[in-house]
Amino acid sequence: MDKWECPCGYIYDPIEGDIENNIQSETPFEPLPDDWVCPLCGAEKEYFEKLD
Repeated sequence: MDKWECPCGYIYDPIEGDIENNIQSETPFEPLPDDWVCPLCGAEKEYFEKLD
């Protein structure tokens, strides 16, 4: 599964998920809810870029 980076530097790692925001581990980035935002800066999903 791909990791995605926010402009603030936060990296969403699907292996870890985002437990603080009820996103379970092993959750890919693409099916995250549309209202999910970066837990550090609040940026919306559209601003994240897939890491190579």
